[in-house]
Amino acid sequence: MENLIGLLVLAPLLGAGLLLCGGRRLDRSGHWIGTLLAAASFCLGVVLFADMLGRGAEDRELGVKVFSWVPVGGFRADVGFQLDQLSMTFVLLITGVGSLIHLYSVGYMAHDERRRRFFGYLNLFLAAMLLLVLADNYLLLYVGWEGVGLASYLLIGFWQHKPSAATAAKKAFIVNRVGDVGLSIAVMVMFTTFGTFAFGPVLENAEQAGEGKLTAIGLMLLLAACGKSAQVPLQSWLGDAMEGPTPVSALIHAATMVTAGVYLITRSGAVFDAAPDAQTAVVTVGAVTLLFGAIVGCAKDDIKKALAGSTMSQIGYMILAAGLGPVGYVFAIMHLVTHGFFKAGLFLGAGSVMHGMNDEVDMRRYGGLRKYMPVTFVTFGLGYLAIIGFPGLSGFFSKDKIIEAAFAKGGTEGWILGGTALLGAAITAYYMTRVMILTFFGEERWRPAPSPDEPSAEPAAETRGEGEPPHPHESPRTMTIPMIVLAFGSVFAGGLFSINDTFLNWLEPVTGHAEGHSPVTAVQVTAATMVVLVVGVALAWAQYGRRPVPVTAPRGSLPVRIARRDLLQDDFNHIVLVRGGEHLTRSLVYVDHTLVDGVVNGTAASVGGLSGRMRRLQNGYARSYAVSMFGGAAVLIAATLLMRAV
Repeated sequence: MENLIGLLVLAPLLGAGLLLCGGRRLDRSGHWIGTLLAAASFCLGVVLFADMLGRGAEDRELGVKVFSWVPVGGFRADVGFQLDQLSMTFVLLITGVGSLIHLYSVGYMAHDERRRRFFGYLNLFLAAMLLLVLADNYLLLYVGWEGVGLASYLLIGFWQHKPSAATAAKKAFIVNRVGDVGLSIAVMVMFTTFGTFAFGPVLENAEQAGEGKLTAIGLMLLLAACGKSAQVPLQSWLGDAMEGPTPVSALIHAATMVTAGVYLITRSGAVFDAAPDAQTAVVTVGAVTLLFGAIVGCAKDDIKKALAGSTMSQIGYMILAAGLGPVGYVFAIMHLVTHGFFKAGLFLGAGSVMHGMNDEVDMRRYGGLRKYMPVTFVTFGLGYLAIIGFPGLSGFFSKDKIIEAAFAKGGTEGWILGGTALLGAAITAYYMTRVMILTFFGEERWRPAPSPDEPSAEPAAETRGEGEPPHPHESPRTMTIPMIVLAFGSVFAGGLFSINDTFLNWLEPVTGHAEGHSPVTAVQVTAATMVVLVVGVALAWAQYGRRPVPVTAPRGSLPVRIARRDLLQDDFNHIVLVRGGEHLTRSLVYVDHTLVDGVVNGTAASVGGLSGRMRRLQNGYARSYAVSMFGGAAVLIAATLLMRAV
């Protein structure tokens, strides 16, 4: 079974190599090759999962060393894989959801001339993500981490003929590089502290290291997680990344890549448990981000950007849970998996709507689509109910556990974190209900206006493609089948995980678990979440369900305009980082010219001037040399007489 672990990574990597290097001869079949190899990796994962279930809870870890990568003296870096309950959970999520998105892309990208290359990039992403979660040491994890960054850059900017897509790809790449610096520093500090990169020795000996070093390692790991998982302050790339094809949004920015930070923190739990300051930083980042993303999601009319804000918020819940330590690790991963189902389904549903609406993304130009796209409506609606925490669906089981664990933190901090999580749940219910109403309910705002003389008649919906008004229709089966499968996960996954604490017992040998003493009971948490859910839904219905929705968004109040600008995140980055960097650069250039070059040039000028003056003594006239010899002799005689007199 150990030999199959490497094949998990090799299958999609082989697909990427074939599709990117095979040339145009694979244009007709490349999409199916990529899909089949992704599915093959999933089948291997299922086989390994079945074998793991047949073992005892403490005997489920498999490891295999492939080769020694860099053996140099005391420095040794191996390419080795580790498969335990945590990495197996990610393997099934990555390959399962990834295979469905590959199938969806067959229909979604049917008319794209570069479809073969797109599937090559998808396979490359799967291989890099699997390498990340299967690595048995931090250095190999770093290789997968960088591979994921490269693949995301290629996929976000796939339609590089659009300047906005090319800019978004570069923005994502640069922002992620900031986080990657944090991971590289953490890996270097680990090696100087523990003498190894391997997970086992580092995590087993974490408590023996100094708290200062562990805090530094933890903060650098958190910085890395903020970059990949779009957490404050490195969250600015996620909304712009929606410029990529919708399957990219579903795969990278809903189910897999943005969860890499949660995996990193959970895998490194022993480091954070021994560094309370770093753990507090993790909790703070998660709490701030879950509100930040939720507020941004409320103000977006672009359906994909509204879902991107939701992703940021839900990952914030996971980071918050991971920062709670052993109380929250399991619930962070549980919400990660359930979120992978319903958020991927929501993004694919958004892509289905765009497919039937001439690629229109403005929800204000939708309305009444439920009767034209019944499958999309039902599957999207189930994902909506799951994410808002409707009783019995997946999000209800996973999110409530995080809120309960937040209250279990105890003291004032517990009440603040629990209250923040509850507030985030209310805002989630509001913005997701807004998305449902604007898209599937109300009047059909995509139809041409009946008369330009009527004051309520807005200009006909701007369309893409042929310039004709959209004719909404249901998507082909290659797109609807993955949506249906993900909808089943949105409905049933959370309940299955919660039966007899199945998921908790599954992950506990790896992540550990500690029961917190919450000041509120599980029943009280459920009651509170139901109240805030109803309030959020009611507010959205009162604002958008009972009133006509204008095709053009009103100017809005100052807070609304700020939320539309992503809470001024880009303005802040431009003023502080871009302009600040420009001023810093100019200052450094000035210092270089005046101080550094001034010293160098001044020294050279002084030497040149002194040599010029000394050169005058060598003029070639004998009388000048005689005078200088006489003067020198006189000075020597005077000095000799003076010394004798003394």
